[in-house]
Amino acid sequence: MVKQWAKKMPVEKLYDGIQNKKSIVVLVERKYQHPFLKKIIKNKKKYHAHDEKNIFKIGDIVRIEESKPYSKNKRFKVLEKN
Repeated sequence: MVKQWAKKMPVEKLYDGIQNKKSIVVLVERKYQHPFLKKIIKNKKKYHAHDEKNIFKIGDIVRIEESKPYSKNKRFKVLEKN
């Protein structure tokens, strides 16, 4: 069975922390309704993203997109700041 990959969708979420130079950590929070219990569930996940110009600060809402692997953990790049 061939696994189908999702399209590269941009995600807008909160910039959470500083990792190293040219790297940031973005916290993405998703809400969905449980199919049987009908309860709203929150999922939080942190993504490591590449920041070429090193211009973002903690608390900024940024837009990230899936890209080529920059390192072992970095698979996203920062597009812009909202």
